[in-house]
Amino acid sequence: MAGQGVILAFGDHRLDIGRRELRRGTELVDVEPKVFDLLAFLVQRRDRVVTKDDMLQAVWGGRIVSESALTTRLNAARRALGDDGTAQRLIRTFNRKGVRFMGEVTELPDPASAPPILAPNADGNPSIAVLPFRNMSGDPEQAYFVDGMVQEIITALSRIRWLLVIALDSASAPKAPDVKRVGHDLGVRYVLEGSVRKSGSQVRITGQLIDAATGTHLWADHFDGSLGDVFDLQDKVASSVAGVIEPTLQAAETARSANRPTSDLTAYDLYLRAYAMFLSSARQIPGALRLMEQAIARDADYGPALAWAAICCFRLVLDGRSEDPSADRVKGIAYARRALASAGEDPGVLVNAALALAYFDEDIDAMIALADRALALNPNFARGWHIGGLLRV
Repeated sequence: MAGQGVILAFGDHRLDIGRRELRRGTELVDVEPKVFDLLAFLVQRRDRVVTKDDMLQAVWGGRIVSESALTTRLNAARRALGDDGTAQRLIRTFNRKGVRFMGEVTELPDPASAPPILAPNADGNPSIAVLPFRNMSGDPEQAYFVDGMVQEIITALSRIRWLLVIALDSASAPKAPDVKRVGHDLGVRYVLEGSVRKSGSQVRITGQLIDAATGTHLWADHFDGSLGDVFDLQDKVASSVAGVIEPTLQAAETARSANRPTSDLTAYDLYLRAYAMFLSSARQIPGALRLMEQAIARDADYGPALAWAAICCFRLVLDGRSEDPSADRVKGIAYARRALASAGEDPGVLVNAALALAYFDEDIDAMIALADRALALNPNFARGWHIGGLLRV
């Protein structure tokens, strides 16, 4: 996905994501906000067909929107480009599959539209961007495992309160990133990239830390182990990176993340699969809930799985996909309360349980307090800020 400092050019059109402007030549094209968001999403995902659920999640935050409302926005996006539903030169609908942007797109740098965060390190604190690690297993199905590993490393780094951590997900990160450009666009000093290879019961994590200003490699290493050592490997990567960034860092800062929520590797694998399904599509949430429940069956006190199971129940009821809303409400409350009993100092468990319980009519002030507690534990926790804001709204 293009960053805010990039203009997407196709034909005589220019789509400026940062300024939220669509231009035809020098003329500014008037588009309503949702139509702009939909158009930007389609252009940025031009390498594939996107489903209705993809569009609803990206543009409407997963809220239920009628088929006619979505069609109206698509037609408005076509009109803004001089396209129509018959020709479909640029925005093409594929029956029973989805929609794809068909134009040839060139990304043009726009230094004048640098994002506000660009004042690099104005507070003098170290900052790092974590790129998605490459899946070296040769099996696309292992992508969920790689993403889960990276998320654990990000979590460990985020516990270092003076370190600003920015994570680029697989969809938004460039395929062949220019490290200096990433550092410039995001205003960070360092970039961490790497790969994960999983073969049978063995795992190898490689990582390299790069100075974003000079492109110099500051650190590179690999860590081998069995699936039984996977949590130790994650901590070693996070501790090594943090140690290079700030030599005076006490190892205890990242060691705090070693209090793992489960010792059952099958439960952990089920959890990662379920988490990936939840993020992929609203239609996958029933399957994600089933996998979370399998993980909970193996480890009844697995806090993250309990909290995400509660979120699954909340989303099923919210989205109107629940076959038995009353039962899912009761189940969601039970999972959330069990998650809080097992949460300890895990900010993710706290905010997920708080969101589910707030939706199911628990005391809103108490839930806001849980979100605030999560942010006190980890001020870098983006989901915590998001959910804290939702609860206050």
